[in-house]
Amino acid sequence: MLVQVPSGEVLTFGDDNFIMFEEVGVKEARKAAFVLVAGGLGERLGYKGIKVALPSETTTGTCFLQNYIACILALQEASCKLLEDKYPVEIPFVIMTSDDTHTPTLKLLESNSFFGMKPGQVKLLKQEKVACLDDNDARIALDPNDKYMIQTKPHGHGDVHSLLYNSGLLNIWHDAGLRWVLFFQDTNGLLFKAIPASLGVSATKGYHVNSLAVPRKAKEAIGGITKLTHADGRTMVINVEYNQLDPLLRTTGHSDGDSNCETGYSPFPGNINQLILELGPYIEELNRTHGAIAEFVNPKYKDSSKTSFKSSTRLECMMQDYPKTLPPTARVGFTVMDAWLAYAPVKNNPEDAAKVPKGNPYHSATSGEMAIYRANSLILRKAGVQIADPITTVFNGQEVEVWPRITWKPKWALIFSDVKKKVNKGCSVSQRSTLVINGENIYFGGLSLDGALLINAVSEAEVQVTGSVENKGWAFKPIDFKDNSLPEENRIRGFVIEKLEQLEKNYSEPGQFSLH
Repeated sequence: MLVQVPSGEVLTFGDDNFIMFEEVGVKEARKAAFVLVAGGLGERLGYKGIKVALPSETTTGTCFLQNYIACILALQEASCKLLEDKYPVEIPFVIMTSDDTHTPTLKLLESNSFFGMKPGQVKLLKQEKVACLDDNDARIALDPNDKYMIQTKPHGHGDVHSLLYNSGLLNIWHDAGLRWVLFFQDTNGLLFKAIPASLGVSATKGYHVNSLAVPRKAKEAIGGITKLTHADGRTMVINVEYNQLDPLLRTTGHSDGDSNCETGYSPFPGNINQLILELGPYIEELNRTHGAIAEFVNPKYKDSSKTSFKSSTRLECMMQDYPKTLPPTARVGFTVMDAWLAYAPVKNNPEDAAKVPKGNPYHSATSGEMAIYRANSLILRKAGVQIADPITTVFNGQEVEVWPRITWKPKWALIFSDVKKKVNKGCSVSQRSTLVINGENIYFGGLSLDGALLINAVSEAEVQVTGSVENKGWAFKPIDFKDNSLPEENRIRGFVIEKLEQLEKNYSEPGQFSLH
């Protein structure tokens, strides 16, 4: 077998190429449907609830699901505006749930009026659990509390393909003129910063499958996107899991195995499990396979003898294995972006995160929140705003960079060209500052911020922000994640926000206003 780096697009944030792809992607968004894979609870995080209900950041308390819906609605509006569409579309949104998450997900949506999305836009598809296996001989595992019941566990996020096939939604979307289906997972607060440019790449390159990716270090615990060519000439572009990539390379002529190249990274892009599929070819493939994805089993053994399981296992399947059955003519590629812009999953509990080797990503609630502030700070810095350097702090045993706490709603800026239109180079933000931007037409023309500033404005209000704002601001207060008197969503981060002093301005009427 020959293992090669497949062809794809490597983007540099903020350059002309990136901006072009973003603008193409926003136009294409009106022809897209979004699918969120959210079948898992937050047990690995040390959180008893559903992960999509967790705050993506605590400055505003916006939960992951609310943020995702706000981004889709902003894309929907921006796409129609760019094309001057007199008949606005409604971008479909599907959430794959499980027995564990279905009811609480529905309750979260209904109790929050679907976060502004029309109820008819949202479809919940529930995956079923499968029987568990007790040993290497594949004996069925029984429930320890009821010997007449079979143990069951989720079958994996690969079920999303068969659920979509059986739902009939794909044909409905195709008949409505849609072209793209975008799949994403439940706790990556940065994802929609990468979606417009990635969708633009799919449209420009004509990819049937586009995997979003980030640079990966050799042997990092993230799969690598590879092109595999078999001896008979068959090829596929597919994710290879990190624990399989090194031995695969060593047995196919790469004596160094999974190693970094001259860039300091592996030549194989790191798969982040966000996929963009072209709808027509996707339907054709599912008509052939009915959405079935190759299964595998991955038991955790008690010891090196590999004779006894730590706990029961099951057959499972992965969403990203979809390309395995595609014909060689399928156009399968990838889009690489900097991890700071595109990838900050929240999946590890504080104790596991603290054990991560220094320099590797923690992938915790702590690092996930800090990544949002870092990305927003770097985007503003790229646009010409003077953003102070971060300081290093330890929360829950994790050393993280603390940047200014800057957040904005997606209706303020979806893409980089939006940011550049709304700030000028005379602005500055100190490291201890908090800036919350909630409004479409808020412009910064010389603001100097040292403290906390919150601006809320209706779309019909245009606000020009200048001058100097200084106050005591908001501060992070470290807490002990073992303190059970505190809410789980705070304990898993290792801090709470102390709101000492802030300037909050609300503009609820149409008109032009100045804040100085």
